[in-house]
Amino acid sequence: MDSTPMPEPLRRAIHHLVSEGVQNCQEVLRYTEPDQAHTWQRMTLYRATDAADTMDMVALLIAAYCKRTGMAAHTLQSYLQVGQQAIRAHGPHEEDHAHVAGLVGEALSYEAMRESTNRMRYDRGQRQAEQAQSPEGDPQKLFTEACLHGLRAKLCDDIDSLDSYLPPQVAVMARRVAESLEVPEPATA
Repeated sequence: MDSTPMPEPLRRAIHHLVSEGVQNCQEVLRYTEPDQAHTWQRMTLYRATDAADTMDMVALLIAAYCKRTGMAAHTLQSYLQVGQQAIRAHGPHEEDHAHVAGLVGEALSYEAMRESTNRMRYDRGQRQAEQAQSPEGDPQKLFTEACLHGLRAKLCDDIDSLDSYLPPQVAVMARRVAESLEVPEPATA
């Protein structure tokens, strides 16, 4: 392995893109809240695909640099995990429909259940539906949401908005996160 550090311009470009992707992820969470009922379908899809596209840009930017510096094509393909890339343009696949069926408590057809991927995704949907019946409690997930919401509220200078759409325990943590952050001042020359 090459032990040369990442060039600073590339590192900064990646940090910028990852921050943009995280902001889009936060907006996906925001548009799942009850007060967004009128727009959740459109906006969660927009922001989720924006986040995915931005992270694809990160991977491809790094890949372009690696190719430029002589990485072998087969190594690059392996690192990009191209076999895992699902193409959104074709719309939801059969296993995605199986996942939704599990989430909403609908039965799958015999033909659909014959596919192991469909059964796995259906079972995952059922487990997630069961977990949704109990209060949100995974501390790591709650903390991650609080950090994202708190950061966004601080950047938008709208900390009071946190109380209007978050579960109470996340709102408290998000407020603490936002209040603890200092907005960086532009560097002076």
